[in-house]
This record gives sequence, C-alpha cells and structure tokens, in this order.
Amino acid sequence: MIKLGVPSKGRLMADTFDWFGQRGITLSKAGSDREYVGRVDGIDGVELVLLSAGEIPRELAAGRIHLGVTGTDLIHEKLAGWHQKVAPVAEMGFGHADLIVAVPAFWTDVRTLHDLDAVAARFRGQHGFRLRIATKYHRLTRQFLTAAGVADYQLVDSQGATEGVVKNETAEAIADITSTGATLEANHLRILDDGLVLKSQATVWRSLAAGGDLTAVLDRLG
Repeated sequence: MIKLGVPSKGRLMADTFDWFGQRGITLSKAGSDREYVGRVDGIDGVELVLLSAGEIPRELAAGRIHLGVTGTDLIHEKLAGWHQKVAPVAEMGFGHADLIVAVPAFWTDVRTLHDLDAVAARFRGQHGFRLRIATKYHRLTRQFLTAAGVADYQLVDSQGATEGVVKNETAEAIADITSTGATLEANHLRILDDGLVLKSQATVWRSLAAGGDLTAVLDRLG
C-alpha cells in the first residue's frame, strides 16, 4: 500500500484535494475533522494520511510515507542533505511564498547583505550584543547569511507573528516567509535588494527511503 501524506487542514489541504481531483484522484477525510485518516478514490493501492505540513518532511525522510505534499521551504529547512532523502515529483502551482531577509524600513542606508554585515559589526560595539534576526528557518537563514559573508549576528527563534518582533524590540531584523509583502509593509519592514533566500511552493515529494512500486501513481501525477 502506497501512503500519501497530505496537509491535514486549511487552505493547503483544500488546494491539495483540488489538485489531485483535477487528475482523477479524489481525496477526502474519512470521518470527523478530528480524525487524521482519509480516503482515496480513482486509483488503487493508495492510502491517505493527514499530517501537518511540518511533519511531512520527517515522515518522508524516514520512509513512513511514500509521497507527501509540503512546501519547498519546509523540505530544505527540516532535512539536512534533503536531496539524498526526497525527490520532487511535481510542483503544484499554489502555496507560493518567498523566504526573505527584511530590515526596518527606516534603515535607509541598509539595502544589501553587505550593508547588513556592516551594520551588524557596528551594532555589537554599540549595544554589547549581536544584532538579532528573528526566524523559524534557522538552517536556511544561517546558510544564506554565511554564504553572503554576514558574520556578526545571532538568530532568535520565532514561531509566529515574526513581522512584529522588530516593533516589539525583540529583534532588529527578520528572515521569514512572505507571499504579497503586505504584512511586511504594514509592520514597516523592507526586503533587502538581495535578500531572497528561497522561492517556495507546494510540491509533491517522493521518499527515497520508502520501498514500493510508485509507477501507477507517478504516471497520474506527471
């Protein structure tokens, strides 16, 4: 039995159900909203497992599900050496978001990562601690900043409402997901000119650790 992991709630689940439906595969919940099992019609030998989008990378890497729907950002963030554990099957055309680095809009002289590095170096001398960048994407942000030569900073964890941390004075900059940029603008933040870390969208991924013959499913999704 091929196990397909799909986000368990919200717009991402609804859009995923629609995407598979357009390919003749009907996904549905098999009971109340509190149950995390589902039904698959239109193709044999496939079982639906409802998980949070954040759990799907782990389950794919462990081989406990064969296929899973989640964002590019979560795969890259949660799985070190992700390309050795999962492979993309199909980009789904929704759930678009960019992981970016943003600074206060009034930092008019900070336009690039080079500028941010210079500010970070001065900041520590002036305040006695490193410039704080709030994010829940620690791996991706650290790799990105290291590659750009930004050195004197610290990452602080933020699992929600990251755009508000600068106003609340718990961080000086952020690395976060944005779709339209409206929330950043509302919180008086500005994306660095070269601050795009990763472009993300919902994608069907295949586990490289799970066995089973996926040919019939992959043919329908291609």
